[in-house]
Amino acid sequence: MSSKDQLQLNQWTTLLEPKPQEYRKEPPREPPPQEPAAPPVARQDEEPQVYSVSDINALIKGQLEGQFKSIWLQGEISNFKAHTSGHHYFSLKDDSSQISAVMFKGFNGKLKFRPDNGMEVLVRGRVTVYEPRGNYQIFCETMEPVGAGALQKAFEQLKSKLQKEGLFDVQYKKTLPLLPRHIGVVTSPTGAAIQDILNILGRRYRGGKITVIPARVQGEGAGAEVVRGIELANRLGGFDVLIVGRGGGSIEDMWCFNEEPVARAIFASKIPIISAVGHEIDFTIADFVADVRAPTPSAAAELVAQSAGELSERIQNHLRRLTQKMQFVLSHQQSRLQNKMSRLVDPQRRLQDLAMRADELQQRLILAWQRQTRDLRMQTRLLRERLRNPRTVVESYQQKLMVLRRDLQKEIKHWREQRQRRLVAQISLLDSLSPLRVVARGYSLVFAEGQIVKDPQQVKENQELTVQLAQGALRVSVIAKDAANIKGMEESWTSKKN
Repeated sequence: MSSKDQLQLNQWTTLLEPKPQEYRKEPPREPPPQEPAAPPVARQDEEPQVYSVSDINALIKGQLEGQFKSIWLQGEISNFKAHTSGHHYFSLKDDSSQISAVMFKGFNGKLKFRPDNGMEVLVRGRVTVYEPRGNYQIFCETMEPVGAGALQKAFEQLKSKLQKEGLFDVQYKKTLPLLPRHIGVVTSPTGAAIQDILNILGRRYRGGKITVIPARVQGEGAGAEVVRGIELANRLGGFDVLIVGRGGGSIEDMWCFNEEPVARAIFASKIPIISAVGHEIDFTIADFVADVRAPTPSAAAELVAQSAGELSERIQNHLRRLTQKMQFVLSHQQSRLQNKMSRLVDPQRRLQDLAMRADELQQRLILAWQRQTRDLRMQTRLLRERLRNPRTVVESYQQKLMVLRRDLQKEIKHWREQRQRRLVAQISLLDSLSPLRVVARGYSLVFAEGQIVKDPQQVKENQELTVQLAQGALRVSVIAKDAANIKGMEESWTSKKN
């Protein structure tokens, strides 16, 4: 080995030595390794010993692995590559140097986060030499991010990944049902969270069926059980809403709700899901993917029960407002009636008629108010019955349709009778003004070419005319149209008649 290589190796060795003030835990102290025997130096009268490349690499490997059996090393990841075999190859560097590193599949599979370029990490491993190329590197067995914990780093990485995929978008959030009839709860059946949920739902909402789908919510394999619970509820069907969660704890305790399979199972669920994990200050990936996030399991139960209480309160408010409105209208109408009655000073009969009309209006108003109040009560009852059985609502609307149809037929009949009476009156008036009525009294109408003759100048001699009589008509010819001739003709007709 040249003096330059020895100097470089000494520098790397200094960097690889553990520094307790920079690391999270002090590596165990080991007895100093035995110094390997130096290769014999040939004397001047002997031939020098010649090493092969493999020999010198093996010798260097033995020295390094014997000197650095287990070390802690801090540096920045660069040239990171996740091989298809599952192994991770990368370099660790600081401001002036770098070292190759490898983390095999059996070790990197235990990481809670995904290493990436530019990440400052603390690794524990062994320094070794890859003899075929003569490169030395560090075999990493554990890795932790510097600055943020491994779990927190994994949380931020998964959150960023799912957010980019759109799993947190509001457009995919499903609306909670107004009155869930069947409520599913995916949690531990022995935890305090399920007891809080059952107590609140039993006290505030007795109209729903509750099914507990047991799943471990802490420890190894808990995430898979939560996924199975969500998928089972979707396969079985019949659930209106799912509550998925657990009580408070450390980030390690609640970690199953930060796992990617759980997040994707929540996103793929056809049933609306309420995430209820930990306390109000605790946030998990499940909270961001779920349709609704409840700060605690108790708050999730209150969200489910809130819809029923709000609906009942809204009905009562509407009923109260309608009653007040009717009372106001009635009072206003009575005031107007009293005002008009006080202004009446005309004849006694008119006063009596108005008084009777006022009583009638008052009675009708009272009846209308009672009828409307009864209708509102009936509507309220129908709404309550519809919440249990939609068929009653359909039957109620059919009855209303029959009443409206009967009223419509009455209105149509009344309208037709009015129109018929008006038509008869118009026909009678038209008939009284008809010229035929005049003809019926002994007069006649003379027509020339379809026009009534009013003046002798309208006709010519020998022109044929039509004379309309009360019974039939005559076709005549004009003999003369002057007054003298007409008078002579009248005398001639008179003498002939005598």
